[in-house]
Amino acid sequence: MARFSAPRTMANPDLCTEEEITTLVHRFYGRVREDALLGPIFDAHVSDWPAHLAKLVDFWSGMLRGTGRFHGSPMRAHAALPDLEPALFMQWLDLFHATTAELENEALRLRADEFAKKIAAALWQGYQQQQAQQ
Repeated sequence: MARFSAPRTMANPDLCTEEEITTLVHRFYGRVREDALLGPIFDAHVSDWPAHLAKLVDFWSGMLRGTGRFHGSPMRAHAALPDLEPALFMQWLDLFHATTAELENEALRLRADEFAKKIAAALWQGYQQQQAQQ
């Protein structure tokens, strides 16, 4: 399965701070957990939210700042979920964009939105391929 990593030319340690990434991730997943559509799915599959949020901060830090701290396979984790639909990925993106719209750092907002769109598309494509093989 594909791993997510930002091309070296796109990740930029000067784009934002770790604090900004932590704030983005925590606000966004706070919204996800409260969302009527996504919340139950995430809560059914995430047993340790503090650890999961730390992993997501590492993921986004790698994508946006090139820190390389994240070690995992988001594609594999998402492909294992049952009954995902395009509407779920669109809702995820809508919540992400609503969260980034509140950021003061415009460069961070633009780059994070760009990555989120690519991530959602890649996860959906990978999910469909995985389901077709079953």
